[in-house]
Amino acid sequence: MPELPEVETTKTSLLPLIDQKVLRVEVHQPSLRWPIPENIEKLVGQKLLKLTRRSKYILAEFEHDSMLWHLGMSGSFRLCDADTELRKHDHLIIQFEDVELRYHDPRRFGCILWLDPNSQSKLIDTLGPEPLSEAFNAEYLAEKFKKKNVGAKVAIMDNHIVVGVGNIYATESLFNLGIHPAQPASSLTRLQIEKLVIEVKRILKQAIDLGGSTLRDYSNAMGENGYFQQTLLAYGRAGEMCVNCETTLENLKLGQRASVFCPQCQPLKKVKITTKTPSKGNKA
Repeated sequence: MPELPEVETTKTSLLPLIDQKVLRVEVHQPSLRWPIPENIEKLVGQKLLKLTRRSKYILAEFEHDSMLWHLGMSGSFRLCDADTELRKHDHLIIQFEDVELRYHDPRRFGCILWLDPNSQSKLIDTLGPEPLSEAFNAEYLAEKFKKKNVGAKVAIMDNHIVVGVGNIYATESLFNLGIHPAQPASSLTRLQIEKLVIEVKRILKQAIDLGGSTLRDYSNAMGENGYFQQTLLAYGRAGEMCVNCETTLENLKLGQRASVFCPQCQPLKKVKITTKTPSKGNKA
């Protein structure tokens, strides 16, 4: 699944479309996660004014309408000439003045929806802060983790806490800090939380600089692959040796996702559970 760095890279590669007018819209397969709007042809004649990213969503602002685009599990955008051969899973074509924008999605879990700029979308109004923003800091995360007894990896991937920290980047961040993915978030020290915020920001910035991760078929709208996967130390390496201690990396499932870790470098620390004894005055 494209994660924050891949979506940011995709958005950046679409910037040449800014100030171009839509000449034609052609829908080949409307059945995505939600149906492509039947009136999407309203875009014809409108210029694209702005492209932004919120979490893993691309927000496209046209002259009179706005849209929300999500790549889902296997979606991608591609800029190409009008005479480029259509691929099997090219579901949507938006013809601009200089180039065609095609949405390709074999598994069809992505979405192309209208967005009302005057009201929040249900898809984004409960999201946490952006991980690269000043709002995502140690004080904020310590407060959010205070009562979170789920594993640190599940917690840092919770979009209600912070958006866009997907499996790849959570795995790498925790490995680099020596934090076990199942370590209860509430048990992390303030120093660990401070380091986690710094490391998440560093990893995501590095991934964006390298164009994201191409693990299967991801590429940006120019057809260019990402290279962050060449730096992976833990993700996808279960059964291989740890680069730090040569212990065999192990795999466990947390929150329905595979979590690779080093049992030597990322030990699961015991957490003392305290129970309150009722006072005499409170006895039944």
